[in-house]
Amino acid sequence: MSERQLILIVDDEPQIQRFLVHALGASGYDTALAANGAEALAAVAQLRPDLMILDLGLPDMNGKTVIERLRADSDLPVIVLSAHDQEMEKILALDLGANDFVAKPFAIGELLARLRASLRPKRGAGAQALLRSGDLTLSRDLRQVFVGAEEVRLTPKEFDLLLALLEQPDRIVTHRQLLLRVWGPAHVADVAYLRVFIGQLRQKLEAVGFDASAIRTEAGIGYRWINPT
Repeated sequence: MSERQLILIVDDEPQIQRFLVHALGASGYDTALAANGAEALAAVAQLRPDLMILDLGLPDMNGKTVIERLRADSDLPVIVLSAHDQEMEKILALDLGANDFVAKPFAIGELLARLRASLRPKRGAGAQALLRSGDLTLSRDLRQVFVGAEEVRLTPKEFDLLLALLEQPDRIVTHRQLLLRVWGPAHVADVAYLRVFIGQLRQKLEAVGFDASAIRTEAGIGYRWINPT
């Protein structure tokens, strides 16, 4: 039998703690609790959890500070819990290195799906010459994309954009992350420009019969590549 994974829950609300401990335990995970940022960082060092669920509103420090300190020496997956009206906070948390977010109040099914996606091994840059999603294949070395046997003719920027999304399937890539990677620091505010290229990329995928809804818009935040089921 496989070893149970340990989820660190960082939240100062007892009712949220109890709910998550019960729900995650019933789904086959072990849990540990931290009520503030200092406890969270200490628990990461001591317990080496497999994933952190992090509330942004902690009593001793902002959750973004926890992420920033964590990312100094750890790639531990982090799922942020945030209120619906904290859109900018979500974006900043993702830009600092959070893997995903779930808005409060949340459904446990959505949280578990985000958790499973974040726990999947990351297909890091340079790790694979070929990336595949359904019948789509991307070759890093040849800088070519095929759907089945048909090549999708992409511009260099469209290719880099698709690669950035395929490298992190089921995870949000923010507008800033995409713009910084594909166009550079001078263009990190050009969200309208990014939308045009995403539209062009979707059209080219649809033209060869690929379901372009795989590129999901996360309104006001970024995009997420959804692998075919």
